[in-house]
Amino acid sequence: QAQLVESGGGSVQTGGSLTLSCEASKIFRGGCMGWFRQAAGKEREGVASICNFGSSVYEDSVVRRFTISQDNTKKTLYLQMTTLGPEDTGTYYCASTRDRRPPPKSWLDAREYDLWGQGTQVTVSS
Repeated sequence: QAQLVESGGGSVQTGGSLTLSCEASKIFRGGCMGWFRQAAGKEREGVASICNFGSSVYEDSVVRRFTISQDNTKKTLYLQMTTLGPEDTGTYYCASTRDRRPPPKSWLDAREYDLWGQGTQVTVSS
């Protein structure tokens, strides 16, 4: 049974940085892996995704602040977050499409992902 386990969440002040990690129990070479977040009372939204041997996409509000990456084994996914603000507060989830490769326009669509981690909380205080 494949699993994803996130770590690295925490509490920081505005302007701070955090790096999230997601450890996969199995390598999926053909699909996408992404980071999603859900704030209290809001829908889950795509933050960043990496697919197709390194191509990545970002939600507009995190461009030039967040960086998604994978290690060479593709077993660990990272999200480096800088210049954090209160609007970045939420539970961050790692997800995978397994070996399925959705079209680029759907890389941040949570409906394309069917393997999810339990989430890690990020809280940014002003």
